Amino acid sequence: VRALVRSPKARAAVEQRGARAIDGDLAGSDGVVDGMRGCDVVIHCAAAAEDWGTRDEMWRANVDGTEHMIACAKKAGVRRFVHTSTEAALIDGAPLVRVDESRPLPAKPIGLYAITKGEAERRVRASVASDFAAMIVRPRFIWGNDDSTLLPRMIEEHRRGRFVWIGDAMNLTSTTHVDNAAAGLIAAATNGKAGETYFVTDGPPIAFRPMVEAMFRAHGVEPPTKSMPRALVHATAVVGDAVARALSLGRPPLPHLTFHLLADEVTVVDDKARRDLGYQNTITREDGLARMAADKRA
Repeated sequence: VRALVRSPKARAAVEQRGARAIDGDLAGSDGVVDGMRGCDVVIHCAAAAEDWGTRDEMWRANVDGTEHMIACAKKAGVRRFVHTSTEAALIDGAPLVRVDESRPLPAKPIGLYAITKGEAERRVRASVASDFAAMIVRPRFIWGNDDSTLLPRMIEEHRRGRFVWIGDAMNLTSTTHVDNAAAGLIAAATNGKAGETYFVTDGPPIAFRPMVEAMFRAHGVEPPTKSMPRALVHATAVVGDAVARALSLGRPPLPHLTFHLLADEVTVVDDKARRDLGYQNTITREDGLARMAADKRA
């Protein structure tokens, strides 16, 4: 196993786990090509996984970066490429209710993250050739130990008194523990078919609020109790997005894309991965939450 790194800290983390660190970035230098030589598969997880940013930043990381990694893989003679994507690529303002891989990318996705991840998927599919099998895996709501994005941000907003539930927050959501996301990527690397897309999840969906409350408590934080009407939060998100873009103000309190990811039903069906890849979730939500709590206590 080899892993792309950009810092001494990342190098140490990779080597501590027994992998070989390859210095480089998403620009696709010759060092990256050399690092890929002899590999059976490239699993591409790197991205600007943010709900806000400039078009240049997001495009450079998510679209150009994906193209560069594909080009490096082909130049290195790697024959399989697994791209990590997201259900966010499908967000267009309507709930996602038990969608499967037949759902097309929307004509008007909301937010730069959705736009660039959807475009990256198009580049992956276009890269398929007789000697190059590229495929896509979409975990939904990745969570678990060492989360550095979603949960830390929610806890920080709560501590600042700015976290509110949107309506009753009982909208259903699919989730994917990080261990299950890894299992899905490995299953695709082993059994995936060129040009195909696969959802992976923890299993049946759960209501958003109880899931997030359990995650808060696993971190020793009492969950928030305040809520605001859904229509009011939606209007604030739409207006805040537009004003922040127009005046270059930086990230608004709740970007429009994030509103839909958190407030709408977002449930996906992973039957295809279970049937065609042999994917099985390796950890339950209950065990994942228990592991989070144990890690926090340690």
